Amino acid sequence: MNRTELQSLGEFGLIRRISAGVTLQNPESVRGIGDDAAVMDVGSQYLLISTDMLVEGVHFDLGYVPLKHLGYKAVAVNVSDIAAMNGIPKQITVGLALSNRFSVEAIDELYEGIRAACHSYQVDLVGGDTTASPTGLILSVSVTGLVDKDKVAYRNTARPNDVVCVTGDLGAAYVGLQLLEREKRVFLANPDMQPELVGKDYLLQRQLRPEARTDFIHELRELGVVPTAMIDVSDGLASELLHICTQSGVGARIIEQKIPIDALTYDNAVELNLDPVTCALNGGEDYELLFTIRPGDYEKMKNHPDVAFIGYLTDQPQTVELVTEAGNAYPVKAQGWEHF
Repeated sequence: MNRTELQSLGEFGLIRRISAGVTLQNPESVRGIGDDAAVMDVGSQYLLISTDMLVEGVHFDLGYVPLKHLGYKAVAVNVSDIAAMNGIPKQITVGLALSNRFSVEAIDELYEGIRAACHSYQVDLVGGDTTASPTGLILSVSVTGLVDKDKVAYRNTARPNDVVCVTGDLGAAYVGLQLLEREKRVFLANPDMQPELVGKDYLLQRQLRPEARTDFIHELRELGVVPTAMIDVSDGLASELLHICTQSGVGARIIEQKIPIDALTYDNAVELNLDPVTCALNGGEDYELLFTIRPGDYEKMKNHPDVAFIGYLTDQPQTVELVTEAGNAYPVKAQGWEHF
């Protein structure tokens, strides 16, 4: 029997392969695999369900990630999926696999971060599971949320001429990770060296303790805007934009100088010999919201201080381009995080 390596498929190829054999049997199941969260019809509203797993040595390094921050991040990255559907998070469950190198006090610290995130996002911890792991730590969080049926935002409902928008700024989490990795290498080479992280707090926070943009969901309500499509930026702007374009059957033109990059991110990327725009496009883990709006809704949002309008969608499905300041157009390619 032939053996196919997972690397040949990649994460999204594997998801497509799995979902190809899945059919929804229950009328309550509105949307299954393929979006930020599954959608269930529970009466007057839709119930949203999502799950994410964080694995030691793959998603985090306890050499520099505090357990309290890890607990907070595990909740935030799941809550972000509910926000990406234009929903409000409500409950979480936590699955935990841990080896015997973790003490009771260490788990207390982890759950201190989980409880802090629950308080911040006003979600309830309602259950979970614990089990042994032969090595390391695995965290699996599931989250539920609610959204009005006329306000749910999918990935496949964008249209040509929609305006492409993104909250906050991009690339900071990736640059923060590079700084932490650099300091780890320095420490391993010489444990007496002091870390050079003064003035880098914003970048470190974006990596170690990111925030889901649930605040912006409430602002959309106040502005009377329902995105035509939305996704959270977990794998990088390029990857997320391609998801929307592929699933919606549209193209896009993104303006390079419109991509929001914080000055600290820009300067530290250059210091690390990284291209700041590449960090923004492919870094990932920013957990900002990438969304599209009808041209008519632009007037409602044009003065929002935390939204960048970075381009527009076209009727050319195979053409997703980045337009440079010089006016040259280059194909956007997903080069973000690869799981396999």
